[in-house]
Amino acid sequence: MPTVSIGRDRLFEALGKTYTQEEFEELCFSFGIELDDVTTEKAIMRKEKHLDEESDGDEEVIYKIEVPANRYDLLCLEGIAQALRIFNGQQEIPTYKAANISTKSMLKMHVKPETSSIRPYVVCAVLRGVTFDTASYNSFIDLQDKLHQNICRRRTLVAIGTHDLDTLHGPFTYEALPPSSINFVPLKQEKNFRADELMEFYKSDLKLKKFLHIIENSPVFPVLYDSRRTVLSLPPIINGAHSAIKLETKNVFIECTATDLTKAKIVLNTMVTMFSEYCERKFEIEPVEVIYSDGKSYIYPDLSVYNMEVSLSYITGAIGVPLKADEVTGLLNRMQLRAEKSLSDDNDSKITVSVPPTRSDVLHPCDVMEDVAVAYGFNSVKDIAIAKGYNISKGRAVSLKPLRLEEFSHIIRLEMAMCGFTEVLSFILCSLNDNFAMLNREDDKSTAVIIGNPRSSENETARTSLMSGILKTIGQSKAHPKPIKIFEVGDIVLLDNTKDVGATNRRHLAALYCGATAGYEVIHGLVVRIMQVIGLVPPDDNTTYYLKPSEEPEFLLGTQASIIYKGKQIGTSGIVHPEVLNKFDISDPCSYFELDIACFL
Repeated sequence: MPTVSIGRDRLFEALGKTYTQEEFEELCFSFGIELDDVTTEKAIMRKEKHLDEESDGDEEVIYKIEVPANRYDLLCLEGIAQALRIFNGQQEIPTYKAANISTKSMLKMHVKPETSSIRPYVVCAVLRGVTFDTASYNSFIDLQDKLHQNICRRRTLVAIGTHDLDTLHGPFTYEALPPSSINFVPLKQEKNFRADELMEFYKSDLKLKKFLHIIENSPVFPVLYDSRRTVLSLPPIINGAHSAIKLETKNVFIECTATDLTKAKIVLNTMVTMFSEYCERKFEIEPVEVIYSDGKSYIYPDLSVYNMEVSLSYITGAIGVPLKADEVTGLLNRMQLRAEKSLSDDNDSKITVSVPPTRSDVLHPCDVMEDVAVAYGFNSVKDIAIAKGYNISKGRAVSLKPLRLEEFSHIIRLEMAMCGFTEVLSFILCSLNDNFAMLNREDDKSTAVIIGNPRSSENETARTSLMSGILKTIGQSKAHPKPIKIFEVGDIVLLDNTKDVGATNRRHLAALYCGATAGYEVIHGLVVRIMQVIGLVPPDDNTTYYLKPSEEPEFLLGTQASIIYKGKQIGTSGIVHPEVLNKFDISDPCSYFELDIACFL
C-alpha cells in the first residue's frame, strides 16, 4: 500500500491539534490508516543521499503514513488532514463546484484526430488565485509523483502536466506529430531539443528513462501547444520549461493526457479537489472545454455527486451491529459521505449516500458498509452479539454458519490429507504462457479472463485450471524425496456472459502424484475415494458419475479420462505428457486429476 511522508508539525498545524505519537496512532487506526514509521528529514537524507552522521540538516520529524491503495485523496497532506478533520467533527464536508462561467468564455482544448493512435484522451482544469508556500508547493509536486506511480501506472495510463497559465495563451491544442517536428526547451533545461533528441538525452536520466518506452517507438509523439505554438508538454515524458509552475504562480493549468479516460478523470478530480483549498475562492475550480475533431465537446472536471441507495439491513447485517439509521448517517458523514435516511415500502430504512468527487473508491454498497464499519470502530464490534457467534438481521439474532462451499472444501481438504497428500497454495494470477502454452493448450479467447495493464508478465490472466501452479511447485521441489504427493483446493476464473461482471469463480480440487510409480491407477484410486466421500459410487447405468476416454493435450494419449457427472464434464485425470513435464523442468513421471467440486452443491 502507498506510504505518504508528512512533516509532523505541519500535519498537526493543519489538524489544529497536537497529538502524542500514541494518540496519533490511535487516530490513524480509528480512521483506517496506519502510522507506519516515524523518522526525521536528516535520517531520510542520510539514507537516500548517503550523508555523514555529522552533516547538517533539518531535524523535522517525519510521519510515514500508510493509506489504502484506492484512496487517491489521501496521497498528500491536504487530503489526509481534511479527512481527519471531518472524521473528528472539526470541519464540514466541502462542496466542490465549477466556476460559473459561460461556455463561450471557457478555455478551450482542441484535440487533433492523430492523437487517437497513441494517447487519445485529454482532460483539463484551472485553479485560479492559488497561494502556494514552500510546503504546499512541494506537496503539489509530490502528489503528482504519487499519482503517477499509483493509479497512472507509471504514466502508461495517465500523465499529469501542470503549468503557469499566465505564461500561456489559449486556446490550446493537443496533437500527435513526428518527433523531428517537435522543438522546445524541456523542464530544468536551457537548450532547445527536438523530441527525438530528447529520447536519446533522457536515456541517461535515472528518473525519466523508465518512461521513454511508452512512446519512443511510435511514429508520432503526443504534444500540447498554446495558441502561439508554445509547447506545454511532451506527455508522458516532460513538461516545457516555458510554463513551469513556481512558488509565485497564481493560476495553474492542469492537463492529463491518457489512454484510459476514467482514470484520467479520477486523477484530475484528485488534483483539483486537494489543492482548490488554496484558491482565492475556496473549493472552486474553473472548467475547461475539450473539443474533439468530430465536433463533440466535453467540459472537465466532472465534479458531479454520485448518489447511491443502500438498505440499512444490508449495512447492519454485514457488520453485525444493530445500528439505527441516524447513527449510520452520522458515521458516514464522518467518512466524507453525505447521507440521509428514507423509508422504503417494506419498512426497511434506506440510506441515500452522496459520493463526492474525492471518493472514487466508493463503487458499491459494500464500500459504504465498510466506511460505516471503520467509523464505528472495529474494536467496538467485539462486545456485540457477533462476537458470540451471532449476526443481527432485521433486529433479531441469527446463528452464523459457514458458507456451504467453504464447509465442503474443508471436508475435501481433510480427506485429501488423510490420503497422505500435502496441501499447497498457488497464485490465482499467472502468465498466459503458463496457463496455455506450458500445458500444450491453445488460447481459444473464450475462457480466460485477461488482466488489463498487468503489473508484470506473471499477472496477465486469471488461471483457468490449477495445473500450472501445481506443476510449478513440483518443478521447484526437485530436491524433495520422491514420491511427492500434493493437492490444492482453490478457485479458477472463467469468462461467463451470464454474470454481471462477465466472469465466474469455480472451486476446484486438483491432486498430483510425482514419482517413478506414478501410474494412472494411483490417481484413479484417489478420484474414486473422493467420490465415495461425496457419496457417489459409479453404478452400472452411469447415472451419477463415470469416466470417459479423452484427448486433452496436457496428458498422454491413452492414459487419460474425462470425469462426467450428470452428463457434463466436471474434471480430467491422466498421466501428464512428457513435453509438459519438460517445460516445467520435471524429470519424474506425474499423474494428475482436477475436479470441479462446486458442482456437487
